[in-house]
Amino acid sequence: MRTGMLKGVLLVITGAVCYAVLATLVRLAYNEGYTTTEVIVAQYTLGLLALGIITLFKSSNRQYTAPVQKYDRLKLVIGGTAYGLTGTCYYMAVKYIPVSVCVVLLMQTIWMGIVLEALLTRRWPSKSKFLAMLIILGGTLLATNAINNSGKLDIRGILWGLASAVTYTIMLFVSNRIALQMPPQQKSYWTLLGATTLVLLIAIPQWPASFQISVFWKWGLLLAMFGTILPPLLFSVGMPRTGIGLGSIIISIEIPVSVSMAYILLHEQVLAIQWLGIALILAAIVLINLNALRKELKTV
Repeated sequence: MRTGMLKGVLLVITGAVCYAVLATLVRLAYNEGYTTTEVIVAQYTLGLLALGIITLFKSSNRQYTAPVQKYDRLKLVIGGTAYGLTGTCYYMAVKYIPVSVCVVLLMQTIWMGIVLEALLTRRWPSKSKFLAMLIILGGTLLATNAINNSGKLDIRGILWGLASAVTYTIMLFVSNRIALQMPPQQKSYWTLLGATTLVLLIAIPQWPASFQISVFWKWGLLLAMFGTILPPLLFSVGMPRTGIGLGSIIISIEIPVSVSMAYILLHEQVLAIQWLGIALILAAIVLINLNALRKELKTV
């Protein structure tokens, strides 16, 4: 494996692990009495401040020489609202259902992305993608232990979890098609500006009577670091080195890591049948990206 490829793999793994710990950190913050509004406002505002400083002082990258289009920044701000909705919906799901179930619902974005692509291109998914979708849905039934948990899981959590998958799908679509010529840290900043603006607009009507400022240094810094600062920067550097096929497979490590964190730190029960479901979802991700992975490995 090339040194550049290996570096890319390590960067993408680190970014995926950062995302994986978020839900567990949020649940721990809830256990200390902090509200969803306090947690998400702290994360996004601190993240925006940090990325703003990075963007201000980081020198321009020669790799990105094409001029930024007139409305690219506005498009990123508008598209960033999907990022803010994803965080809001996901953290609301964590409030009602186990973390191990939340991450599985969030990953429904895999098959949702296939459906969105089919609608936009007006072409049916390939046989391998259609099979992968069926595997993911079957794996989800096992990973959430839906049969045994029927009637036990809070429907509000399930709906919030699925909503986070929908907005996450939109977010990925936006990030892969808008302002591709813009340096990663600048693109992340403008996207996060839109996300933070939306988060604040949602938070204002339900602002706690006594906002606990301590959330900023107790949990806000950690959540901003793992959720809004490191992953975008790590992925922007690592993904070009790994390629989209291998990168997508590596990112899926988020699922077992997140479930393991919930098991270790939150003592959530994770049954063997749920691990089987997770394995099926991971297998489907590999199946979807198999052709791209083969092409990328041939160039190594």
